[in-house]
Amino acid sequence: MSKPTDLVQGTLDLLILKIIALEPMHGWAIAHRISQMSNEVLQVGQSALYPALHKLEQQGWIEAEWKVSENNRRAKYYSLTRAGRKALAKEAVQWERLSAAISLIVRTT
Repeated sequence: MSKPTDLVQGTLDLLILKIIALEPMHGWAIAHRISQMSNEVLQVGQSALYPALHKLEQQGWIEAEWKVSENNRRAKYYSLTRAGRKALAKEAVQWERLSAAISLIVRTT
């Protein structure tokens, strides 16, 4: 049986885009916020997070800027670009459609 965290890999881009749409954040804060907002169900490891951030940056959906973090360390802060906002809207619609379709099947008695 799959674990709830298995779903993260397929939806990680959407989760990242949504989190940084709320406010620019560094990588650790993004992973922490995903965990926090999912009531600790979703856990994103560095081995999945940083390649996803790099890919989103290459696609032009996010941009990074070096800043000093809340604990006085240099960290890359990620924020959405205009293209990222459009991608987030599109990805969210696709996710809603897909999750509704899956729910229809799962809830059938």
